[in-house]
Amino acid sequence: MSYDLTDKTILVTGANRGIGKAIVETFLERGARKVYAGVRKLDSALALFERHGDRVQAVHLDLLDLASIGAAAIATKDVDIVINNAAILENCSPLDEHAVDLWREQSQVNVEGLLHMARAFAPNLQSKRGTFIQINSSAAMRCSARFSIYAATKAAAYLICQGLKEELAHAGIRMLSIHPGPMRTDMAVKAKIDDMAEPPETVAEDILQALEGEQFLVFSGSVARAVGEAYAEFAKAYIE
Repeated sequence: MSYDLTDKTILVTGANRGIGKAIVETFLERGARKVYAGVRKLDSALALFERHGDRVQAVHLDLLDLASIGAAAIATKDVDIVINNAAILENCSPLDEHAVDLWREQSQVNVEGLLHMARAFAPNLQSKRGTFIQINSSAAMRCSARFSIYAATKAAAYLICQGLKEELAHAGIRMLSIHPGPMRTDMAVKAKIDDMAEPPETVAEDILQALEGEQFLVFSGSVARAVGEAYAEFAKAYIE
């Protein structure tokens, strides 16, 4: 059985490509009433509008711009599910000359962006008893040296999600932390891991399956599931 998206309104950040675009397409195909495509440049969502018409509404949303997040929350008060997918990745080991600068750059989007999104959209979701979903990464649990700075931001986001799970539950809002492995996206090509990547639609399907169940922590893709299987005992005892 698949989660019933009928009459549901979704907001997806980073909706114009990669995992975000796959989520938009899949959710619309599965019957979502409307998807707000959160993008930094409105014209980047034009292809989605041309394909799906007014079921897609582009919304200016930049995780580095707090004002845009607040304005987007005001414009999307009917949202049932918020999926914070937007993120940046720069390959960098801890000993690289620019490691600290790249930590600051990535944490602004990957960590602080999550905090701003959760705070801005919680009132909307509370009124609908909705769901907040954060796209994290299996790298939050295990990474190599060249991904360690990015992975640290995703580990921080994952820990924040654990706190959000508890806090949002008081308001009747469900929290999901999604941890994909390598997916076939521009980010994977840039990171040079596209040789092991899987279709980004995998993440969308796993989100729908998770919405049907009760779990908080979701590993998406074969690489991530292998990490999840090793992590499962700890997660069951201390996280779930």
